[in-house]
Amino acid sequence: MGCELCELAVPTVVDNDKFAVILVDDANYPGFARVIWMDHVREVSDLADEDRLLLNDAVYKLELAVREVMQPLKVNVASLGNVVPHLHWHVIPRYADDAHFPAPVWAQAQRTTDEAVLVARRARVPQLAEAIARRFTDR
Repeated sequence: MGCELCELAVPTVVDNDKFAVILVDDANYPGFARVIWMDHVREVSDLADEDRLLLNDAVYKLELAVREVMQPLKVNVASLGNVVPHLHWHVIPRYADDAHFPAPVWAQAQRTTDEAVLVARRARVPQLAEAIARRFTDR
């Protein structure tokens, strides 16, 4: 059985020997991103202190970029990963008009977000990719 995240064929915004940052192609949630730890590690508590701090810093930088560009009402940060053997953090911009708000994005939809609003948010995704890359190259 293969590993879903090892076999994931999506472009990365940040890619190094420890983690990758990807933008998730979700039409209803433009700006949805993930930090994926490269090694097969299930829990943060399995990481060495240095790696735990590196992962935490990556999630922090990603959240900052999402807030800067997407201007959400709230940012959801979640680590679920009950099936895949990779630590990964979901960083999801949330808005009062999104389909699931105030519930998690995995819950039953409450409404349909206006398509014009989604188009405008999708238009910011290239700028988000640039902001993410910049945050990970700035020292």
